[in-house]
Amino acid sequence: MSDHYRVRVAVIGGGASGIVAAIAAAHQGAEVAILEKNQRVGRKILATGNGRCNLTNTDLSIANYHGKNPKFAFTALNRFDFKATVKFFEQLGVASKVEEGGKVFPVSNQASSVLDVLRYELERAGVKIVCEADVVKIGKKGAEFEIYLGDGELLYADRVIIASGGKAAPQFGSNGSGYALAESLGHVIVEPFPALVQLKLSSKFLKHLQGIKFEGSAELIVDDIVVQTASGEILFTAYGISGPPIFRLSRKAGEYLQKNKIVSLRLQLVDNLGPEELEDLLTRRFKWGPGKSVAFSFVGFLNKKLAPVVLKEAGVDTNKPAGQITARERKKIVHFLQNWSFPVTGNTSWPAAQVTAGGIDVKDINGSTMESRLTPKLYFAGEVVDIDGDCGGYNLQWAWSSGYVAGKNAALP
Repeated sequence: MSDHYRVRVAVIGGGASGIVAAIAAAHQGAEVAILEKNQRVGRKILATGNGRCNLTNTDLSIANYHGKNPKFAFTALNRFDFKATVKFFEQLGVASKVEEGGKVFPVSNQASSVLDVLRYELERAGVKIVCEADVVKIGKKGAEFEIYLGDGELLYADRVIIASGGKAAPQFGSNGSGYALAESLGHVIVEPFPALVQLKLSSKFLKHLQGIKFEGSAELIVDDIVVQTASGEILFTAYGISGPPIFRLSRKAGEYLQKNKIVSLRLQLVDNLGPEELEDLLTRRFKWGPGKSVAFSFVGFLNKKLAPVVLKEAGVDTNKPAGQITARERKKIVHFLQNWSFPVTGNTSWPAAQVTAGGIDVKDINGSTMESRLTPKLYFAGEVVDIDGDCGGYNLQWAWSSGYVAGKNAALP
């Protein structure tokens, strides 16, 4: 790209929101350029939905979104909802299907097919793609923006859309650089933290528990109050705990940890039975094999690596014959199978996070247009804004919706 290149709309960031913003603006007849720091656009799209790209969700309730003001997302999500998203991609060539929990995936089960059609549409619409373009500064001179790149080149634009992503998954190019650009133009940043991420726990048993999976429930407890619950497949790790239920709890856990609250996780290893039912079942199992060690009596019912740890936590000798277990010991075992608590000490770092919580404060953004209230003709889209969603296609939907609204409005006269 030569010095002093000029466009109507410059989109900073070629991720999901930036691509759709560019397409929407180009469809309105604007001359558009995407400035992407990576060697190609859309790298992070390839990793979404475990490589399948969870496009959206049929239930776009605002309850699935978070931030200082989650209701801010309502307008954009309604102007480009899941039906509009499905239609948009169908017109590009991506057939979709609905799976459990309302998750919408391409029939091809390939995130690469989604990126392929988006890149094709960018080319067809005449969007100029400038890769390895690291935007280091944005200035405003009269009605015109001056965009400075790290290699010394300069771009002029009538409108700018910052869609540079957050800090999650920096291996795909997101490093939070958009925050500094927004701050330089007067915007405030809500301190970012990793979301949809594994949690770190404090326990002397983590080494023994590492690699154990179980179907159960987890409760997030803050100052002795249960604030959120999630169920499903949970995995113990060397640092703590992982799995879809943990990802769902991690956003709120991170929020409270930032506030220096006391956060803990209470696990139900057996959540399909009530306490009395579980105790009756254990009583029968102990009677069926009274000469077995109590640890061995769990084989066939509980992960055989998990049972000894639960017994030690309950203060029960693992070698004690099952027939000699007292009623008091039995109740303690039941308690730890259904009420095992761990202090939460933090979350894993940015490379493991699926999304960024926090970002540009929405109080200074017009939700109907995604335009800055402080700097006219400056727009925002996607993860760089203080809106994040739950697992299940909600974050990609926010990217599509906010990108569409920003792009369409940025192209207007």
